[in-house]
Amino acid sequence: MRRVAAEEYLDGFDAILAEVSRTGRRMTRQELDQRGELGERAAEDGVSQRQVVSAYVTAAREAWSGLPGVRQGATARDVTVVAESVLDALGQAVEAVCAGHSRAQVLAVRQEVAARREFVDDLLYGRSDLGRLAERAERFGLRLAHDHVVAVAVGPEPYGDTHRVTRQVESALTARFGDRRILLTTKDGRLVCIAPGSRDDMVTCFAEQARAAAGGGSVAIGRAHRGPGGVVHSYEEALGALDLAARMPLGNPILRAADLLVFPVLTRDRQAMADLVRTKLGPLRSARGGAEPLLETLWVYFEAGCVSTEAARRLRLSVRALTYRLERIKTLTGADPADPLQRYMLHTAVIGAKLLDWPARDL
Repeated sequence: MRRVAAEEYLDGFDAILAEVSRTGRRMTRQELDQRGELGERAAEDGVSQRQVVSAYVTAAREAWSGLPGVRQGATARDVTVVAESVLDALGQAVEAVCAGHSRAQVLAVRQEVAARREFVDDLLYGRSDLGRLAERAERFGLRLAHDHVVAVAVGPEPYGDTHRVTRQVESALTARFGDRRILLTTKDGRLVCIAPGSRDDMVTCFAEQARAAAGGGSVAIGRAHRGPGGVVHSYEEALGALDLAARMPLGNPILRAADLLVFPVLTRDRQAMADLVRTKLGPLRSARGGAEPLLETLWVYFEAGCVSTEAARRLRLSVRALTYRLERIKTLTGADPADPLQRYMLHTAVIGAKLLDWPARDL
């Protein structure tokens, strides 16, 4: 951008002042529109509104002594009339040039927001030419040739770019890390953070701040991957972790895809998993109250490390009542939770039931 002086945006203002002082007229609409255009140009050239206003005030001050009606011999009444006309014209000119400057700034902000949104959409969906995408990424502080990790936060309400939680998290991240290669945005009502793969502290801070600002919610962190496709991969892993958390109680509001790799393995052959659930857990449907209470008993029992007292406490049951339920499960399924091999099979079937939303959904 070339260096410019604020005086470049006066363009005939001294002549306008001279005529206004002589005739007492107000500025015309054409003159005001011209001032507005000059204000827009100043904003586009990077000249601040304060600098432009200062240039207009200075121009009026310097022109004052040479204006008609102010020269030697002018009466006090003449000077007063001229001063009123000049001040009125200066006020009109400054208002017009500031309005033009503001219009240009608003337009620039909208264009920047639109460009940023388009880039985020292309990045997270893997669209656009990868080479061009990498070039655009530099503008937003990302070097896509390196590893990146994506974290996604969901809360009690959808997030937008101007949402209170978004602003609060962005302020916290900027205060701690500055603008160093971290991109915070929103997508489909979720808060998204893209950070260097080597900076686990950034995504950890994001997760903590997102939950604190929202008063809860869940955060999922994908694994670090390289290149533009790596960002998409990490983003999809984070979304997958959030989807998994919505279907089964994982007990941790901050999820890491690296810790959940067993679940995609278990559901890779969906038909085989459905067969296991139907075969081993299907008989629970015949229990009084249906399969859900016994299925939840097994889930909590396995979560408690197969320790009956702890499982009973979490279920708010007596140990005797829990033992009765486990015996009932053994009778209906033919599988003993106390036997290591049968316990593994039952546990896998219970996880499959959660993943496949059984028994609410028929398999």
